[in-house]
Amino acid sequence: MTSFRRRPVFSLLAATAAILPLLAVGAPAHAVSSVVGDGVRINEVESDGGTPGDWIELVNTGGAPVDVSGWVVKDNEDSSASKLPAATTIPAGGHLVLEKPVISFGLGKDDQARLYLADGTTLVDSYSWTAHASTSYGRCADGTGEFAVTVTTTKGAANDCEPDAAEYLRLNEVESNGGTPGDWVELVNIGDFELDASGLVIRDNDDSHALTVPADTIVPAHGYLAVDTEPAFGLSGNDSARLFDTDGTTLIDQTSWTSHAATSYGRCPDVIGAFEATRSTTKGAANDCEPPVAADIRVNEVESSGGAPGDWAELFNPGADAVDVSGWIVKDGVDDHVAVLPGGSTIAAGGFLVVEESVLGYGLGADDSVRLLLPDSVTVVDSYSWTAHAATSYGRCPDGTGEFVLTAATTKGASNDCADVAPGGPGTPADAWPGGSDVSTVDTAGVFNGNMSGLTFEPADTTDAEASDTLWAVKNGPGTLFRLHDSDGVWAPDSGDWANGKALHYADGTGDVDAEGVALTDAGAAGGIFVSSERNNAANGVSRPSILRFDAGASGTSLSATAEWNIAADLPTIAPNSGLEAIAWVPDAWLVERGLVDASTGTAYDPADYAGHGNGLFFVGLEANGMVYAYALDLTGTVYHRVAAFASGFPGVMDLEFEAETELLWAVCDDTCDGRTATLDVAQSGAAAGTFAVTALYERPTGMPNLNNEGFAIAPQERCTDGSKPVIYADDAATGGHALRAGTIDCVASGEPGTPVTPAEESLTDGARGSITVPGTVRAGATITVVVGAQLAGDMLDAWLFSTPVHLGTVTVSPDGTIRVTIPADTAAGAHRLAVLSADGTLLGWDDLTVTAAGTGGAGTGTASAGTGAAALASTGATVAPLVIAASLALLLGALALVIRARRRAS
Repeated sequence: MTSFRRRPVFSLLAATAAILPLLAVGAPAHAVSSVVGDGVRINEVESDGGTPGDWIELVNTGGAPVDVSGWVVKDNEDSSASKLPAATTIPAGGHLVLEKPVISFGLGKDDQARLYLADGTTLVDSYSWTAHASTSYGRCADGTGEFAVTVTTTKGAANDCEPDAAEYLRLNEVESNGGTPGDWVELVNIGDFELDASGLVIRDNDDSHALTVPADTIVPAHGYLAVDTEPAFGLSGNDSARLFDTDGTTLIDQTSWTSHAATSYGRCPDVIGAFEATRSTTKGAANDCEPPVAADIRVNEVESSGGAPGDWAELFNPGADAVDVSGWIVKDGVDDHVAVLPGGSTIAAGGFLVVEESVLGYGLGADDSVRLLLPDSVTVVDSYSWTAHAATSYGRCPDGTGEFVLTAATTKGASNDCADVAPGGPGTPADAWPGGSDVSTVDTAGVFNGNMSGLTFEPADTTDAEASDTLWAVKNGPGTLFRLHDSDGVWAPDSGDWANGKALHYADGTGDVDAEGVALTDAGAAGGIFVSSERNNAANGVSRPSILRFDAGASGTSLSATAEWNIAADLPTIAPNSGLEAIAWVPDAWLVERGLVDASTGTAYDPADYAGHGNGLFFVGLEANGMVYAYALDLTGTVYHRVAAFASGFPGVMDLEFEAETELLWAVCDDTCDGRTATLDVAQSGAAAGTFAVTALYERPTGMPNLNNEGFAIAPQERCTDGSKPVIYADDAATGGHALRAGTIDCVASGEPGTPVTPAEESLTDGARGSITVPGTVRAGATITVVVGAQLAGDMLDAWLFSTPVHLGTVTVSPDGTIRVTIPADTAAGAHRLAVLSADGTLLGWDDLTVTAAGTGGAGTGTASAGTGAAALASTGATVAPLVIAASLALLLGALALVIRARRRAS
């Protein structure tokens, strides 16, 4: 094995599959993991001369934190077992040092370190040695390699492993004719540190021709070394250059040619490419190569989760000619995750090329990118980034030219399925939040801590002047139900048994319910508290997607379920922590009125078909795929019937809320979707009639940070003040110590005509236009802002849509002189007029607007420009925010280094 000199250069190693195999990489960090083993390894051992004594270092090689509480550590004696303390967690990629008093034993010179799960019998990892190390024993490469003697001890940090020159030196250029002073071979150091090439052997195609690199020959980091082969041997017109390790037999690299080059043969692009004739010889410097030519190849579809056999990226050639993409580079969001497309990679005109995970050498994460680069590793041809796994895939619609959206189905190696693409999918612009921009914390810091999830309001009893609204909240770990009341703007737990919430158990009184969502029927808490759950935290490796009912009137500090509907058999296979996140109850009367189609029969939903289900359906949201499922639950037993299933418009849905005033179902996504929300309604026409479809997509309030908000509750209509009412959010991460935050949403009346005066259509003359303005184009089902004038702030007005008069609601003018109304989702596309009347029926004004079909173009939430009449209108649909792609990082000397298996030399 070669000797070396090592002066680290602290930069990130890049990799190239053109030279060495790629190493698989991990995924972004998520919640603390609990899967057996889970990437935790013994990483370094100090058995003699440690400070203050012996120690064992663990490393978490996985992409998520791992809770190792209660795990057991032993030396070679079983009697020496030591348990790790409670609340011991190793972050993703992090290290944990175990020493006295955590471990009760010392380490001998002929000893062993063993790591077990909490049962003390399931072995996770072990390492044995027969003598003390002069430094320490550690894995090289850190976390993944074999154990060897380290250069220095690195307690609690990445191991100090010495590289081998044979791993990082490669042939880069060859001069076989007319060199100065003669023939020569050039080596390149692809490492981030200088290397000693002493003792390496260079041969041509004759084994008897050998040249040994002289002692003390140093190659700088990313530097070049030209070795003159004469007089040892010359290079002919049909020859080879071969580089061997110091043993003279282990081949490191080679290249061959059949005739002299007019210049030289060198790797193009420099360092990473294949050998070809250069434009000019560059002895001891970067190769002079023809500049790469870019073709119009597009990243077309991406599968980052659940692909067969793994993750993949699809490329598309929209051109008229085939394109050879051999040597092109595919990266994800990490610059040193590099895959070089193999030779023979050609994409036919109009054709597709799928780059499998086995070719990539790495997996694609939930918050990741795919970048396609030319062989120079610098020129980015195309790229796409996302923030959450897709329920299907992300693809361009149409192929090659369109924006990326959530596809209707994966179409690996074929044209993308762009049918019925949800308007809430990536690439679709979102409207501004339909409420105030300000957000504030509304709990006392540290009261709830993390894991707060679902929320729902129960309105106060209007017959009791002393009564106040109740906010029901659930915590997913440990499973807890809270009954909260507002005290001077702070939501706090009720007194008595509710002071710390009530622990949630299964019907037999055992277990820890992973409570994610909470809902009430129209009977309120008296009809039961319904909780959606992913699993039993006491057996958190097993999925248990259930809806549970609890009696809030039961005494004590814990509650056992009075019923459980385990719907695992009706759902796709899901991970334990990817189950039922959200739940909402929707009344039958509304579902029937909207014409919901029962998916199990293909006919109109008839509540009478489901005995004992009460008078509404339970809608639950699945984190794994973003789907919403509607069930009729037999409230007298455990039987359930699926009535509907539909996409929420998000890759995962975190909460659901049915708002009676707007008659819309709200779906909520967390920080993986930048805190967006969507509204859904039953489509009234077209192929989707009778099924739920997304009607609008909203950004989070501008004053809301991008938090892990898993709870969302809209206050009762009675809380409307100056045209708005509160919205409460629950942050699972309890950012800054606060779990609850409040914003506002504009009050929109229910749309019931009641007694408002219906204006006559003939009264809508040009002279009666007044000073109101509306967005020029809106989507059916969208909520819009109408400017009526600040002089009317606080007044109650009625809004009507023509030609057939439809009452849009009685609404309060906000302080800025606007009202908000919802255009019915079944409004026919085309030209309409919107009129506004005072409470006494006086026509204040009207304006023109064009309605487009739900899910098509036009403003969702919009605000009209101030002015008078149609001439002053401005269409104010959401501005499409272009996808910002990070620029490719410049690489040292234009080359890539390698992510490779580290080889060790003996101590």
